[in-house]
Amino acid sequence: MLTLRLTLESFRFALDALKSNLLRTILSLLGVTVGIFAIIAVFTVVDSLEANIRSSLDFVGDKIISVQKWPLEFGSDYPWWKYFNRPVPTPREFQQLRKQLGPNNKGIAIFAASGGNNLKSGSNSVSDCVLQGVSYDFRVVSNVPIKEGRYFTNQEMDAARPVAIIGATIAENLFPNGSALGKQLKARGQTFTVIGVMEKEGKKLVTISSNDANCIIPFGMFTKMFALSTTGFGGGPSATIAVKGRDEDPGLLDLEYEMRGVMRNIRGLKPREEDNFALNRPEMIAAAVGKLFGVIGVVGAVIGSFAILVGGFGIANIMFVSVRERTNIIGIQKSLGAKNFFILFQFLFEAVCLCLIGGGAGIVLVWLVTLMPQDALPLTMSAARIILGLLISVGIGVIAGIVPAVMAANLDPVIAIRAK
Repeated sequence: MLTLRLTLESFRFALDALKSNLLRTILSLLGVTVGIFAIIAVFTVVDSLEANIRSSLDFVGDKIISVQKWPLEFGSDYPWWKYFNRPVPTPREFQQLRKQLGPNNKGIAIFAASGGNNLKSGSNSVSDCVLQGVSYDFRVVSNVPIKEGRYFTNQEMDAARPVAIIGATIAENLFPNGSALGKQLKARGQTFTVIGVMEKEGKKLVTISSNDANCIIPFGMFTKMFALSTTGFGGGPSATIAVKGRDEDPGLLDLEYEMRGVMRNIRGLKPREEDNFALNRPEMIAAAVGKLFGVIGVVGAVIGSFAILVGGFGIANIMFVSVRERTNIIGIQKSLGAKNFFILFQFLFEAVCLCLIGGGAGIVLVWLVTLMPQDALPLTMSAARIILGLLISVGIGVIAGIVPAVMAANLDPVIAIRAK
């Protein structure tokens, strides 16, 4: 109990010292404020940017394996010449894959897209829209958030009927005066009836695929309007086949082995021949994004640490000055029986308090920045970053204050009292 009382008394002495030199306290904590603001701001921007990019990938669901020409590999030594002559997936392969796959999947879909289309309805038009042809199970393998209306029926898919599900931007521009359901629009000379409207996604800094300017139609109708590419280079859009795995197969290993075997059989590959197709997963992109932002985070931390370093030197300098100014008081305290740890904690608490106040001010500034309206990149500061900022502040306080505190604790009381 005595040790606890002495520790609390040291804390009170530290607060009294900060209050008695208010201007110096404010000036000394500015360096820490700037440092914490810099490093937490960098982390907040990096976290928000990463979250924005990952949300842009949400149009592809989880537990998905896609059959494509190009594998999702990243790096400067990408062997593109090795994959250049590979064939692209075809509707025939989709039909065969759907028939031959076992019960390890929840759904299989084929889809293709063409951008830069103009859609019209009466005197209203909207440009730069994406026409996307999909099969019935597309909603199983991808995210189709319908706000109004409904999804396609099997009959509409099989008959390749001219029906469409449109994004919010298309609905707002073509049908500003009411619901778009049941209305008609034209795309590339073909008239479509709107059966559904998707939820609005809003602006994103990085838009890989946005439903807002997307018009989804049956895959059969899409192939009537566009000639699918057989090479993946010009000549029309390329198709992608995607398969949704089951929860009972968390690693999707069984599904991947089965898909590889079926695709090799469909394409007539011999046992010693390499695959001429790629089985891609969305987590490959997520892993690459994670590595990229891990590097960016390290760079940001290094840059922010320089500002923190400057703030730490400022705190250490102020603590040395504080020890020199209060040398007489230290001598009196020690002559009255104050222990070394009492003096040490007194100055250590003062340094930590300075850094915590400065760090807290820096965190508040970052939080105020996140409150500013941001259309393209909404900034959010997580609790983990707040805790990190406070821990860094405490660490800087301990490092900056430990040497002055030890010097004060080891002063000779007689020499300290005589000091001027």
